[in-house]
Amino acid sequence: MAGEDRIPSVAQPVVLVLASGRGERFATSGGAVHKLRAPLAGRTVLEHTLAAVRASGLPWHLEDAGHPGMGDSIAAAVRATACAPGWLVLPGDLPLVQPETLRAIAAALADCAVAVPVHQGERGHPVGFAAQCLPGLLALAGEQGAASVVRQQAQQGRVRWVEVQDVGTVTDVDTVQDLERAAQLLAARQ
Repeated sequence: MAGEDRIPSVAQPVVLVLASGRGERFATSGGAVHKLRAPLAGRTVLEHTLAAVRASGLPWHLEDAGHPGMGDSIAAAVRATACAPGWLVLPGDLPLVQPETLRAIAAALADCAVAVPVHQGERGHPVGFAAQCLPGLLALAGEQGAASVVRQQAQQGRVRWVEVQDVGTVTDVDTVQDLERAAQLLAARQ
């Protein structure tokens, strides 16, 4: 899937699906494969995430080049889609995120610099960034994600906290136990 993306003429924010991590916590917890390739209800974790992204109708880019840290992955994905009017940063290990949530965060960017989904008081993903965040996103490196960009924009009152009913925004798969919980939530949804 390297380099896979769907970016037609970009008039909407691009969903950046981050799939470069090593998944070490998953292996340590007993996982036999990389967490993104772990089976979940007949598909892999990453396939579930990509299905939601495709169903959202938003343009997207898969960043899976094996960068050393999340900051490096975000910067590379933004660099590859620099013409976009904004970005939704979505780790590939959120298989339950809903297409409607992706569209809601993209729409929220119309009147703010950063849009953060919040589910029952917990911040989640995808985090949306408007084009004005380009320099800060390109400067990211290392293990830290884009929290510094969110903080900078929050200090200027440019962050919108978007209440969502989507547990998928806070259900990431970092351990085998997380995968089991995701399977239970997915079964209950169906």
